[in-house]
Amino acid sequence: MTFRLDPATAITDPHGISWGMHPISWRNDDIPEVGAYNTLEDMLLDLADTGYRGTECAGFFPAREVVRERAQARGIQVVAQWFSSFILRDGVEAVLPEFTATCEYLQYLGATRVVVSEQTGSVQGRRDVCIFTNKPVLTEEEWPVLAAGLNRLGEVAHEHGLELVYHHHLGTVVQTKEETVRLMELTDPAKVSLLFDTGHAYVGDGDVMGLLEATIDRVKHVHFKDVRPEKLAESRAAERSFLDSFMNGMFTVPGDGCIDFTEPYRLLLEHGYQQWILVEAEQDPAVANPHEYALKARAYIESQLLPL
Repeated sequence: MTFRLDPATAITDPHGISWGMHPISWRNDDIPEVGAYNTLEDMLLDLADTGYRGTECAGFFPAREVVRERAQARGIQVVAQWFSSFILRDGVEAVLPEFTATCEYLQYLGATRVVVSEQTGSVQGRRDVCIFTNKPVLTEEEWPVLAAGLNRLGEVAHEHGLELVYHHHLGTVVQTKEETVRLMELTDPAKVSLLFDTGHAYVGDGDVMGLLEATIDRVKHVHFKDVRPEKLAESRAAERSFLDSFMNGMFTVPGDGCIDFTEPYRLLLEHGYQQWILVEAEQDPAVANPHEYALKARAYIESQLLPL
């Protein structure tokens, strides 16, 4: 096993994009027992060995000093971290202290992005709610409140050298193409950008390219996540929750499902995107070995995408 990322053998994109992999393949913050045996060191070693240059933060990470020291020792860059905002429930002023602390943490780690998702009314973490038929919907009065709050958070992010990238997500108030486009129209492009996620676009609307084409000018972070259509159909029929859907195998890494990633990748290239794409797949690591799936995704990336 390679104990430190070797730039000579890492994934090298001729178009200037940096490739990483999300921690959720090793351990799941929403269901703590899933992958609980995996540590930060396990993940960093796998990333270094399989050639991914970066990752995001997760709830199971140890103290920030330890994270920085170990990530630097393995040659892995920490890129971003998820932040659950409750602007509509609590007001932006109540959100600011925790958000500022998150930005300080990310700045310390040398990250460049803070991933924000509004969680007021979210059902993504509830195992008793069907993700396909029950999602919160914003009122007309709530839209400008959310947009103004995100603009304020974006200002704080910039003060810490970070881009705020909003994550459209299943089971939340911003899930669909229509909702995502509306949020981008209402927010200041100088303060709020978008995290584009292929898996959420596909399951949410069945239209990966429609969402990307409509928001391409705002995209500053990307998750490439694939979908197993037969597992998606099973979960829809069984009216499963988000958590139970991915535990049943709905998501996987690029090249192992039904999404043609050449289309979004080509569009990103055409618009000069040269930032991060992170491979992501909520799976049970006891079933889908992270090291094995990291290699599977790399093989697809290098054979199907990088030659474009």
